Amino acid sequence: MFVFLNGKFVREKKAVVSVFDRSFLYGDGLFETMRVFNGRPFRWEQHMVRLQRGAAFLKINVPFSPAQLNRFAGSLIKKNRMPDALLRLTLSRGVGVRGYSPKGADRPIVVMSLHPVPHPPSLSHPGEEGVRRADRGWKLIASSFRLPSGEPLAQFKTGNKLAQVMARAEADAAGANEALLSNTDGFVVEGAASNLFWVEGKTVCTPPLVAGILSGITRAVVLEICRKREIPVREKNIVWRRLRRADGVFLSLSSSGIVEARSLDGKKLKRSPLAGRLARAYDELLVKESQR
Repeated sequence: MFVFLNGKFVREKKAVVSVFDRSFLYGDGLFETMRVFNGRPFRWEQHMVRLQRGAAFLKINVPFSPAQLNRFAGSLIKKNRMPDALLRLTLSRGVGVRGYSPKGADRPIVVMSLHPVPHPPSLSHPGEEGVRRADRGWKLIASSFRLPSGEPLAQFKTGNKLAQVMARAEADAAGANEALLSNTDGFVVEGAASNLFWVEGKTVCTPPLVAGILSGITRAVVLEICRKREIPVREKNIVWRRLRRADGVFLSLSSSGIVEARSLDGKKLKRSPLAGRLARAYDELLVKESQR
C-alpha cells in the first residue's frame, strides 16, 4: 500500500511522522474522509472548501493547493489500484515547541491514505449496477456523551474527536452500528460519525448547524437532493422521545452514503419510504458524477 506523505508516495511502513507532531500530541490538525467511486473522489471541491475553511480557522497553512492535492489523490488511487475506496486526508500543524502554544510549528504535514469501503452486515456490496443498499437498516444507541452546543470547532473535522471515539466504543459494546449524541442543551444532534435526519410526515428534518454539529458534505448532498425533488426540508431541534416517535430516521456519512435506522436502544423505529428514495437518489448521483 502506498501513502502520500508531504509530496512523496511511500510504502505504508515508511509513512511515519514525528512523535512530537502536534496532531499526535494534541489533535492539532484536520482531516477529511471522502468516498472514491470509479476512481474519483466524490464531491472533492466541497471537501476542499471545508478543509481550507478549517485551516484558516486554526491558522494552519495548507502546503498544497486543492488542484495539486487532487492530482496527488488521483495518482495515489492509481498506484494502489483502488478505484472504489475511502480516501483519508490528514493535515497536521507539524512539530513545534513543547506545550500548547503553536509557536514554531510552521511546517505542516499532509498525509493521504486509501482504505477499503466498509460493508456492514446490513448493507450489500456495491456492484456494476451501483452502490450498496441499506437493506435492514442500522441499530442505533443513545450515547452517554454530550457535545457542546454552539461550538465553533464542531463545523470542522478536527483531529480531536474523543467524545465521538467514546460514543462509538459504546456502540461497539452494545453491538450497534452507530451511537447518537445529544448536546449540552439536551437535543439529539448527530451520530459519532454521521449526520442525523428524521422524517415527520412528508418533511425531512435535521438539526441546525448552530446545535454544534458537523457541516457534513453528505448532509449537504441530502439537502440538495431534497430541494431538487421538491421534498420539504426543515432544520429544527429534537429531543429523544420525539425522535423515537418519528416517521423514519436515517443517517448520512461519506463512507456509506444514506443509511436508514431500524432501532434505537433496542426499540424498533418506524420506517419511511422517503429514506429509500433519498438513498437511491444519492447512489445515482454518486455514479453519475463519477462518470464526468
